[in-house]
Amino acid sequence: MSPDVRRPPAGLVVVTGGSGFVGRAVVAALRAADIEVIVVDREPFGSHGPGVATVLGDLADPAVREQALSGSPSAIVHLAAATSVLRSTEEPSATYRANVEITQHLLEAARRGGVGRFLLASTNAVVGEVGHATIDETTPLRPLTPYGATKAACEMLLAGYAGAYGLATCALRFTNVYGPGMGHKDSFVPRLMRAALAGGSVQVFGDGTQRRDLVHVSDVAQAVLRALPSAVTGPLIVGSGRSITVLDLVDAARSATGRPIGVEHVPAKRGEMPAVLVDNGRARTELGWSPALSLTAGLGTVWDDFRRNPVGEGQP
Repeated sequence: MSPDVRRPPAGLVVVTGGSGFVGRAVVAALRAADIEVIVVDREPFGSHGPGVATVLGDLADPAVREQALSGSPSAIVHLAAATSVLRSTEEPSATYRANVEITQHLLEAARRGGVGRFLLASTNAVVGEVGHATIDETTPLRPLTPYGATKAACEMLLAGYAGAYGLATCALRFTNVYGPGMGHKDSFVPRLMRAALAGGSVQVFGDGTQRRDLVHVSDVAQAVLRALPSAVTGPLIVGSGRSITVLDLVDAARSATGRPIGVEHVPAKRGEMPAVLVDNGRARTELGWSPALSLTAGLGTVWDDFRRNPVGEGQP
């Protein structure tokens, strides 16, 4: 971080979903800044040093929320969510409860408890299909799935609590986050790493020219760290701002791993977005944030992690 970055607010920061892939990176960044953290998650956080307390349980339980906020935190970083697009189409009511209802409960607890800052992990799925147009924070909300719709609803809740109660809320719209610690996932980057380890290939849907924006988890954590003390409200895109094709991503993985990863083209999935192009200018201007890791260097960190901790099988 550059020296002009303001420190996060004094006092505790609650991180929901802190045991997850992004959550662990955020907690590590907060602790590196000497910020005390309360992790709230259904999964154990595991071993941790001083300055990290844990609340194990489901945020749907009022007692869990009460315990999480009992230390009078200064901020909440709300990462916990149902994030599967496919599962949201199969279980829309459960996705609504996990995303919208819990966000509402946390916002109300923050209001009543005098919490000053509330950051939400959101997604560019709130804008739906825009073809090859560049997405920024002014792009209209037109979600096409229950998952995207619930995140759009959460963003509206944040806006309502900011307007009515003065709660400083901000929705960080992450693009495709990758980095160490994602060995359990079945997204495209882990599939590339497993193929490299096994000397195999990955399946690519269609011709592989669909474009994606990838941002390293350490850069995401730094964006959160910068957003905490800032006065930024509303939506904020956190992505690399550099969209590449799936085939370019395969080439970058070959460079990072030094392995000849093969490609098997399979029929394109119905409804797959042709491109995700984002403008991260607001985060650059208002937070002074920009991604630090190139794609090849970032993939190298994933490759090192996979070689140390090979996990499972998989594919994008």
